[in-house]
Amino acid sequence: RRKKIAAKDDPQVKLLLDAKTPVVTIFGKTWLLHVKEVLRTTPKENIAMIADTIAFLKKNKRKVIYDAEHALDGFKDDPEYAMATWKAAEEAGADFVVLCDTNGGTLPSEVAEITAAARRELSCQVGIHTHNDIGLAVANSIAAVEQGATQVQGTINGYGERTGNCNLTSAIPNIALKMGRRSMPKGRLKKLRDVSRFVDEVANLIPDRRQPWVGGTAFAHKGGMHVNAVQKVAHSFEHADPNVVGNQRRILVSDLAGRSNIVMKAQEMGIRIDNDAPQLKDILTRVKEQEHIGYDYEGAEGSLALLIRKTLGRVEPAFHLEAYHVSMRGDALEHVCEATVKVRVGDKTAHTVADGDGPVNALDQALRNALRGFYPVLKKVKLTDYKVRILNSSRASGTAAKTRVLIESTDGKERWYTVGVNENIIEASLQALLDSIEFRLLKK
Repeated sequence: RRKKIAAKDDPQVKLLLDAKTPVVTIFGKTWLLHVKEVLRTTPKENIAMIADTIAFLKKNKRKVIYDAEHALDGFKDDPEYAMATWKAAEEAGADFVVLCDTNGGTLPSEVAEITAAARRELSCQVGIHTHNDIGLAVANSIAAVEQGATQVQGTINGYGERTGNCNLTSAIPNIALKMGRRSMPKGRLKKLRDVSRFVDEVANLIPDRRQPWVGGTAFAHKGGMHVNAVQKVAHSFEHADPNVVGNQRRILVSDLAGRSNIVMKAQEMGIRIDNDAPQLKDILTRVKEQEHIGYDYEGAEGSLALLIRKTLGRVEPAFHLEAYHVSMRGDALEHVCEATVKVRVGDKTAHTVADGDGPVNALDQALRNALRGFYPVLKKVKLTDYKVRILNSSRASGTAAKTRVLIESTDGKERWYTVGVNENIIEASLQALLDSIEFRLLKK
């Protein structure tokens, strides 16, 4: 409640009851700095505000989680007063007292010490709420759990204000698999990566490929000796089984790749190839040739899958692009890009025109419009990210430099990445687009 008003008369507290939820979470001040300078009230009145609100909610049959705002900074400033606020919450009936590192600047050793003190003095359950301002939100949560905290507040993928909150997609498996404590109902941990991707989709954000546990490179291997060892004994270079969290092992292929990389990468893609297959040398040679002119297959596995299958002679082109043209017209205020493509599928051809926000978007639209009649599955495919890198600008003029284009595509269920390289950015983009469509049709 606010100062100088009873909880039963505070309209904001009444709204909490009107929501008719079985659990209500409220927050209050721990740090005297905030009590005096922000709330502009007395230490005694602050404690009364906490106790009165919790008691009122408990009287109305609610489970109460009390978030002690600035708990850690407040305790470091005045341990006695901080503890008095937590005890007031407990004595009023709070089911949880949650220690909040609101400024996000506390170290794990400090979190452990303060959590241990709270556990000694309080009989109710203790929780932890951390922010990632110094990159320690997950570590601080783990430190609190080690000292007896039984609730961890956080967010999927760590999304939150400033630099984010405790990343639950890291904290949950750490607690379950590294500490041996139950952090989720049985069988749910395997859905963690899917949940992470779902939240990314809802937030319209690109997944962090380097995110621990659930990221695309979390269980990726590149060095030939490492890959060979993983092929023999998985845990020789993996701290856990990626399948436990719904992830999977990835083998990266580059011009440094060995035979083991190619074999395991092919197997990962569902391409069967023996360790002594003569085509392995051809694949390695082709990868090195392509990377020498600027291709990078570490982040373009769709294009790599096509390269492997084509080298093995195991893929027939689903279509042929016979001609294309891109034009731009407009004035200083507005411009329109138009792409025309002619494709052949078997003995039939399609000739389409499409407008777009730019030349690449127009080409993408025209290609899919031309092919949809032959392959309805392409109706769900869309380009979701487009990245350009100039490869040799130091050795050439800006307009003649070689360009690498990486695109990300999705059909709503899966994402895949393809690459194109050329001095002409439109041609490089077209190569990546063609690979994207061909890869999706290959999966069909």
